[in-house]
Amino acid sequence: MNAMSVSSPNAIVALVRSHRAPKPSFFVREIPIYGDAILAPMDGFSDLPFRLICRELGSAMSYTEFTNADGILQKKLPESVAQRLKFDASENPMTFQIYHQDPDRLVDAAKRVLELEPDIIDLNMGCYVKDISERGAGSGMLRFPERIERYFSRASKELPIPVTGKIRLGWDDASRNYLTIAKILEDNGASLIAVHARTRAQAYHGNADWDAIAEIKQTVKIPVLGNGDVKTVADIARMKNHTGVDGVMIGRGAIGNPWIFSGRDRDDVSVDERIVLLRRHLALNLDFYGPRGGLIMFRKHAVKYINGLYGAAHLRVPLLTAESVQEFDDLLGQFQERVDAHEQGEHDRGETDQARERSMAL
Repeated sequence: MNAMSVSSPNAIVALVRSHRAPKPSFFVREIPIYGDAILAPMDGFSDLPFRLICRELGSAMSYTEFTNADGILQKKLPESVAQRLKFDASENPMTFQIYHQDPDRLVDAAKRVLELEPDIIDLNMGCYVKDISERGAGSGMLRFPERIERYFSRASKELPIPVTGKIRLGWDDASRNYLTIAKILEDNGASLIAVHARTRAQAYHGNADWDAIAEIKQTVKIPVLGNGDVKTVADIARMKNHTGVDGVMIGRGAIGNPWIFSGRDRDDVSVDERIVLLRRHLALNLDFYGPRGGLIMFRKHAVKYINGLYGAAHLRVPLLTAESVQEFDDLLGQFQERVDAHEQGEHDRGETDQARERSMAL
């Protein structure tokens, strides 16, 4: 670059912007993704309120809970389905995750939800639940590679937005066909693969096989997200170093611990911070689901937020069975008072011990 070009106002502005603008971690086709930690789609958990909190704390993109193509294709979209597909503009890029056993019905469902303006459509091939997988949907699709091929071949050509897939390693240990499935996705137009490194038979048992994720990453050229056994900030770096993945998807490790997306572990978060965010999450739930539904849907989150704190075990059942927002709030206030008193007692005992040690030294 010559001196004249550097000194021109436009060149200076461009140079400043190039230094300030963050670089995408990877792209889903033409969509830039800023960040390498992503909240996983989880039925009953990755709803709008929780996604908003995780995005604010650093999750790089959003996935809806998985949604049945049959519900999407009803003449009038059921309220329960519409609610699962609601999202906030701050969540973009937004991914709708769908599931079914019929590839053509999946394509029709994907076309139907385009009117809701998602950025990406993802196919769930990971759900292990019996009544879903045994009919050939979710992880049951892994037993029918030809159906996966047909869906991605059609969807990648007929949809104007990127299509992606989330898989497991196979149906069971005798049929770990993850490399075959990964190549089918890539060869038929998928723009990204997310991999939960267990088989359907494992569900959440046993250790996630990060070596298998690394094999997939070495086999395909499209971005790969790794998922499984990521519980701490250090685990994010370990998975990336071990597998070479473009990003890390965090599911159960983020429940009650959304701070993981901001680079903080649960133990780094004060009691007051936990309670403040817990109350905010509850408020979002009440606003989204209404007073009754919002409380019921939130109780399972609440017990995770307080997990590991002094007295949490005694509060678990009362929180899970609270019948009103007032009762829930009273329980939470009493709990915070007990925790504060306990921590003050620990602090006072520590100071007493230090004073005793000083006097003995004299």
